[in-house]
Amino acid sequence: MNISLILASQSPRRHELLAQLGYQFSCLPADIDESPLIDESPENYVCRLAEEKAQHIAKNQPDTTLVLGSDTSVVIDKRILGKPIDFNDCSRLLTLLSGKSHQVLTAISVVKAGLSKTVLVSTDVTFKPLSSNEIERYWLTGEPKDKAGAYGIQGIGGQFVKHISGSYSAVVGLPLYETAQLLNEFGLPTAIQRTS
Repeated sequence: MNISLILASQSPRRHELLAQLGYQFSCLPADIDESPLIDESPENYVCRLAEEKAQHIAKNQPDTTLVLGSDTSVVIDKRILGKPIDFNDCSRLLTLLSGKSHQVLTAISVVKAGLSKTVLVSTDVTFKPLSSNEIERYWLTGEPKDKAGAYGIQGIGGQFVKHISGSYSAVVGLPLYETAQLLNEFGLPTAIQRTS
């Protein structure tokens, strides 16, 4: 039985990471409401969104298709930091992160033939202290505009990261180890996981 794989995302970063594992797959963005529920914890929020994205695409697919959904949130003091709406918002977000540790929560969810499983990965990221000048110059690069928490660890913003404890690829958007393990559980091993 041939299993096909769909990534429920249009993120170029997630596409690159999944391709790194050697899979052949297609991408279909899931258009869902990403508003948090009242009193929803950040952990439940990212898990719910990852599964909803996968379920949204899976409902129109045959039973031989695996759908992978993922969601990432930057969290400090149990608050989810979204994407900045303007420079002032970017400055507010990066000032919150400056000189402190925060968590990046990434959930992955696989759905196939009505079955689903979701895995949550939490990574601690510590920022160096940032000056207002650095924040302004970083905003002018354009990088923070579409990034949760107003930074991209794989880009220019990586220079702000003093320490990371956990999965680097999860901070970028897709945890490689957990994704390979989960897809293998659903019958889709990577080339180096296959037994001869």
